Amino acid sequence: MERRDFLKSSLAVGLLSGTGLPLLAAPAAAPVKYDLVAVRNGEPDEMFRRGMAAYGGIGRFVKPGQTVLVKPNIGWDKPPDLAANTNPVLVRAIVEECVRAGAEVVAFDHTCNNWKFCYRNSGIAAAVEAGGGTMHPGHDQRHYREVKLPGAVNLKTAQVHELLLSCDVFINVPVLKNHGGAKLTCAMKNLMGVVWDRRFYHRNDLGRCIADFLTYRKPDLNVVDAYRIMKTNGPRGIGPGDVELKKQLLLSSDILAIDVAAARIIGYDPESISYLR
Repeated sequence: MERRDFLKSSLAVGLLSGTGLPLLAAPAAAPVKYDLVAVRNGEPDEMFRRGMAAYGGIGRFVKPGQTVLVKPNIGWDKPPDLAANTNPVLVRAIVEECVRAGAEVVAFDHTCNNWKFCYRNSGIAAAVEAGGGTMHPGHDQRHYREVKLPGAVNLKTAQVHELLLSCDVFINVPVLKNHGGAKLTCAMKNLMGVVWDRRFYHRNDLGRCIADFLTYRKPDLNVVDAYRIMKTNGPRGIGPGDVELKKQLLLSSDILAIDVAAARIIGYDPESISYLR
């Protein structure tokens, strides 16, 4: 079956089943590795643990002694209930699982608002530290190094945060939102937070640059926070009216598959998102 046909059939059916259980879970005796696991109707930490168990466990990605970069969306000086940033309960659960697996965990984001306020008021800095990880700054250009993207079309070079360059495992943890420019912000677009000059993206075909960055490095694991999603006025939002409680979570190593599934959750045709095309 062609991958596109697979995504249109199995994911569309799976995401609508509403069972409250991992929708693409492996049978207990069969170590099958699925492309994507979707979980619904639970709290963020519980859904992550159920989904991770169905996806083979954190040990599939994280080994003792490794350094893990956990990259949430912490872009905005907003509290968790407004869904502008990744849910801190989910972030803490991910950090805890990685630490339990014997890893050192670091986290950061290149924020849009004041980084200190974003880290504190999102609840994410406290969540990372409570889980046993360490927060790092993302606002200082001295922490970024230029890399080449020879396979890219528009984004031929980028200044990338040193934590991405040095980590053994990269876990991408976006929140699912509407976006005024890109229409959808989720797993692929969350990677703009590891790059220094985001203005280049906006001046040189935003969708193309988002796709171009994947020629440099893809995350080892993507965990989409769809507990609360921002349906309108993204990526920052105006108030509670922009937010819908979905109580869903997606896990996949395939960043395209997970964004396709996420687009359907928020109600967009994946073909309408330029960087997915």
